[in-house]
Amino acid sequence: MPVALWWERIRFAGVSSVVTLGRGLYAVIAVPVLLYTSVTCVVGIGFVLVPPQLWLLGRIGDAERKRLARVAEGPEFPIGRPFRWLPSLVSDRTVWRELRWAVVMLFAGTVLGLLGVAIFLLPVMSFAAIWLWWLFPPHDPIRVVANVPITGWWSAFTVGIAQTVITAAVAIVCGPLVARAGLWVSRAGLRPSAKYQLAQEITVLRSSRSGAVDAHAADLRRIERDLHDGTQAHLVSLALRLGLALRVLQRDPAAVAPLLEQARSGAEAAMSDLRTVLRTTYPPILSDHGLDGALSAVAASCTVPTQVRVNVGAATPAAVEAAVYFVVTEALTNIARHSGARAASVDVRMVDGCIAVEVRDDGRGGVDESRGTGVSGMRRRVAALDGLLAVDSPPGGPTILRAACPCE
Repeated sequence: MPVALWWERIRFAGVSSVVTLGRGLYAVIAVPVLLYTSVTCVVGIGFVLVPPQLWLLGRIGDAERKRLARVAEGPEFPIGRPFRWLPSLVSDRTVWRELRWAVVMLFAGTVLGLLGVAIFLLPVMSFAAIWLWWLFPPHDPIRVVANVPITGWWSAFTVGIAQTVITAAVAIVCGPLVARAGLWVSRAGLRPSAKYQLAQEITVLRSSRSGAVDAHAADLRRIERDLHDGTQAHLVSLALRLGLALRVLQRDPAAVAPLLEQARSGAEAAMSDLRTVLRTTYPPILSDHGLDGALSAVAASCTVPTQVRVNVGAATPAAVEAAVYFVVTEALTNIARHSGARAASVDVRMVDGCIAVEVRDDGRGGVDESRGTGVSGMRRRVAALDGLLAVDSPPGGPTILRAACPCE
């Protein structure tokens, strides 16, 4: 495994263990306080004290859900629930699920978090002991490692380095396992019921179906508009010029040639508009050159220098290829018009049965979907295929657009 992947794995495990420990320590404080204030509901004051605690628990639970969704397959819930009073909270199953999670984190989260943090602190402490051994009294247990007393710099270096290497190996091997165990425990505590998951899937299915219908209707309106404003106008002009040429032919045959030339130009313009409409329906270049060739052609026509990498392997469904093509085309169009970027890149690859798309530029950033940047249209097109699209565009850049479309 490359060194960068090892380092990323260790960094992830260390951060995850610290976060798990933080959640566990919060539960150590929150659960007893909640139990005590719940008892005070008998005298009425608990109705005021409990809701803020449950609101805070919900916010921390939402943060944990975000973390699980980011690093693992975690439960998805509506995030950002408003503050509510006790009667509404008691009837909410999500609140009870968060209470269950807090109890689980009180024990398992704290233990796994402490274990993970200790595993990663041992190499640091071992390395520090090499240089600080002389601060401790001669008979202190810390100056005896594996029955070898530390009496001088030579024994400190030899024994300390060996101890550091061993503890580092333990951290590299066991640290990620403990971190994954902490994530599994947290996910188990927040996992919704099968009925709730089914309701969520139905909601997502309805949303994607609505998006597919909207995208289809938008395509039909666009095609109708393009045909009406472009092709139909050219054909009407062509018919008028041919009719005029037919009348002029009887009086002045020499004047017919310019009219026929104008009619020919109108016919060519109509065919060009018609080809444009057909390309926006399903680009022929996809059939002729595949996704790699089509995206390379789009990047070559972009005014911003763009690097394209495509690695999708086997043949993919035509609908998915068309969606990826239109997403990349729209993204590069936005980059050329609005970003002020000097370079861009397009990365398309197959990941776990999905085509993952990443379009990156070094422009000014600050993309706002509500300002008609085309992101909503891309999102609808991808959602119609049960895919996802996200845009990360902080002010000052860079802008990263990611999309994923399942191929199965």
